[in-house]
Amino acid sequence: MGSAVLSQTIPAVKVSRLFIYPIKSCRGISVSYAPLTPAGLRWDREWVVVNSQGRACTQRVDPKLALVEVELPNDALVEDFEPTSDSYMVLKAPGMKPLNICLSKQHEVTDAVTVWEWTGSAWDEGAEASQWFSDFLGKPCQLVRFNSASEVRQVDPDYVRGQHRTYFSDGYPFLLLSQESLDALNELLKERIPINRGHASLPQSLSTILVEGCDPYSEDLWTEIKISRFSFLGVKLCSRCKVPTINQETGIAGSEPTETLMKTRSGKVIRPNAKNKNKVYFGQNLVWNWMDSSVKGSGKTIKVGDPVYILGNVSSAEEAAA
Repeated sequence: MGSAVLSQTIPAVKVSRLFIYPIKSCRGISVSYAPLTPAGLRWDREWVVVNSQGRACTQRVDPKLALVEVELPNDALVEDFEPTSDSYMVLKAPGMKPLNICLSKQHEVTDAVTVWEWTGSAWDEGAEASQWFSDFLGKPCQLVRFNSASEVRQVDPDYVRGQHRTYFSDGYPFLLLSQESLDALNELLKERIPINRGHASLPQSLSTILVEGCDPYSEDLWTEIKISRFSFLGVKLCSRCKVPTINQETGIAGSEPTETLMKTRSGKVIRPNAKNKNKVYFGQNLVWNWMDSSVKGSGKTIKVGDPVYILGNVSSAEEAAA
């Protein structure tokens, strides 16, 4: 697969929004900056709700998770933040009393937690959290945190080599989308996909990094980009499940935007000579080159307004990995 090198001295593209989703499939938080970690933006997908078999609960099966709001301490995204016994993640949901999750507690380890292809141990957030989610979802559940002391969940080596990892995201630590692509999709929809200022009503499968200043869907082609001084690799086009069809304000699923995306962004349309013609693609999965010697030390934070440099690309979506 060939890659063209582009010179860009004055970047037109910049970061317009950043989102973190501390609990997989629960409501996200729109932030102005976030520290980078090898597994994603700090706090992103660090927790997951699992069922009685230890399998991840997601909006695909439990759309009510979209109604769970998550609040972090005000200083949680300061790069050198270390939680204390007074540091809490606060969860709120309709009909439920707020739930405080201490960010510094000592955890019991629970085994056989499964997210897609990965199975490993995790930290149990305790009986109160289990009861809270069990009551809200109407079935036995448990809230667990990624066991970073002993577990490493590597990304698919068929798509990217190296020490790239993630926590409880579907497969990759970062997902990039352009505002122009979202605008182009919204032009075709009767009901626009909103992005609210205070939190992310954008379905979490849509983006952790939103950029602007490019042509619609040009992010399909980017193989190497730099955000501020940090190097990222475009790994593969992101294929979409049913989660973007779930209204993040109501937790009710509909047919859009997948119905429209099938007409405009299916493999059959944008990759007619490749496999997976019935998959729908929207956005690009990224990994951060965190082993790069130029990013040693502190200051590993990206923020809204950061310039985005396109250093390498392919010429068509058909050439992109998917």
